[in-house]
Amino acid sequence: MGSLFKPKMPPLPPPPPAPEPPKVSDEEKARIAAEQAERERRRKGRKSTILTGPLGPEEEADVEKKTLLGS
Repeated sequence: MGSLFKPKMPPLPPPPPAPEPPKVSDEEKARIAAEQAERERRRKGRKSTILTGPLGPEEEADVEKKTLLGS
């Protein structure tokens, strides 16, 4: 009974073809690669200051401390 109140939809027309990607010369590709390499180099500068990983500190914690009370 559902088709009684809902008319069938006509099929959709096929999508238009995708446009051609722009032509990039070898010099332009080299310039883009150099820019990306420079960005990566700048980003890596801060990575050396991060001492923790996604799961917490990378090194073992020093939990045993010597005190003067027991010596």
